[in-house]
Amino acid sequence: MSEALGDIQISPREVQQMRTRGENFLLVDVREPWEHDAARIEDSLLIPLREIPENLSLLAGAGPLVLYCHHGIRSLDAAEWLRSQGIGNARSMSGGIERWSAEVDPRVPRY
Repeated sequence: MSEALGDIQISPREVQQMRTRGENFLLVDVREPWEHDAARIEDSLLIPLREIPENLSLLAGAGPLVLYCHHGIRSLDAAEWLRSQGIGNARSMSGGIERWSAEVDPRVPRY
C-alpha cells in the first residue's frame, strides 16, 4: 500500500460534495458488470478492474478520477496502479458503494 494513503482515498461524502459543486471528474466503477447491474452510482462509468490497463489512455486523458468498487479494496488497488503509471489524480472512494449507500444515497441497493 501507498504511504500516502490519506491522499489516495476520498470519502463518499467528499465525492458527493464534489458532485454538488459541479466539479469536473470521472467516476469509475471498477466492479464486475453484474455488480454494476445490481447497484450503481448515477453517471459512473463501468470499467471492470481487469480492463483498467487496456483503458489507460482513456483514463489518462480524463482529468481527475474517483474509482469505486463494493467495499473499496479493488478501487484502491486500481488507484495505486494508475498512480504508478503516472496518473497522479486517481483516487479511491473509501468503503465503496456499500458506504455510499449507507452515508450518501440509501436508494442505492446494498448487496
